[in-house]
Amino acid sequence: MGKTDSISEGSPLLANRVPPVAPPLPGPATISYRQKGLVKDGRCSCVNAAVRDLWDRLFDEACGADVTINTDNGGILYAHASILGMSSPVMKGMLKQTRGRGRWQSIFIRGVPHDAVRVFIRFLYSSCYEQEEMDEFAVPLLVLSHVFVIPHLKRVCEHHLEHGLLTIDNVIDVFQLALLCDAPRLTLICHRMTLKNFKAVANTEGWKAMKKSHPILEKEILESVTEADTRQKQRVRRLNERKIYLQLYEAMEALVHICRDGCRTIGPYDKVLKEDQAPCKYEACKGLELLVRHFAGCKLRVPGGCTHCKRMWQLLELHSRLCADSDICRVPLCRNFKDRIKKQSKKDEMKWRILVRKILRAKGIGRAPFF
Repeated sequence: MGKTDSISEGSPLLANRVPPVAPPLPGPATISYRQKGLVKDGRCSCVNAAVRDLWDRLFDEACGADVTINTDNGGILYAHASILGMSSPVMKGMLKQTRGRGRWQSIFIRGVPHDAVRVFIRFLYSSCYEQEEMDEFAVPLLVLSHVFVIPHLKRVCEHHLEHGLLTIDNVIDVFQLALLCDAPRLTLICHRMTLKNFKAVANTEGWKAMKKSHPILEKEILESVTEADTRQKQRVRRLNERKIYLQLYEAMEALVHICRDGCRTIGPYDKVLKEDQAPCKYEACKGLELLVRHFAGCKLRVPGGCTHCKRMWQLLELHSRLCADSDICRVPLCRNFKDRIKKQSKKDEMKWRILVRKILRAKGIGRAPFF
């Protein structure tokens, strides 16, 4: 068969062709990269400890360096312009201004310790740091990361400050720094810590220095402390009120229980009571039993004549306002109070309605229960 001959679709040569062998499945090498976390967010990365060590060596040995970084107390660090420029847009602009002045370019980083600048530059190379260095230089590193726009390092510094490095002594300093460095989460955490431990914070040197340098910020914090105290008092008052409303509701349940079912030694006349019966599930039953016995035998049973009787009158009226059907209710005077409600003044009626609404709201009931 010549080179120009063609094979038709029904040719026996085409019918006898063997399909190609499928390629092998991914081997252990490919799977190992995924297991080690080197494939992340759809991007492949083969960076390992050896490569990071290589970047650290490049910084430590300064092989081919062309930039000198001048720090406080005459300290000098050596770095590479290409790495600094790619890591920080601010440094890139600084290096452009010094270009054309010889082989070496020079930049200045003042106001922070020399070792903090060294940790900062090393992070630009390998994104690595020692835990001891972060514990010591977290604050200046936060400043450097903000000034030179290194978001990743800024998040790392905020994380370490939030989880362990923030103390009573430095919270005011970190709070002011977080405001300047545009770190809202760290600002909020410092503010909450200051409000929670205000008495201790107010005795620190940081607070005294802030009073002199930033009196407006001190005034805002004091206003926040006052507002927090007010909210706390309101919260405690609401909790106490809710506790009282729940106790009133439980007293209503216990009253219905005593008048309908009977409890141990007190109950309706047509019920046979057993003193050895199981303990009552209503905690208010015992106190209410004493109050009912006093009410039954008191000689001054008029409203306002006896403090205990007055309380019993109020409980009976409150029950009548919560009772759904006074015709079948076993609580004494329930229907009488229902009729009396029609003759009350609007002011008294409004007070009772508000009380009933608050009791039901504290119990989580949308409407009056069927006592």
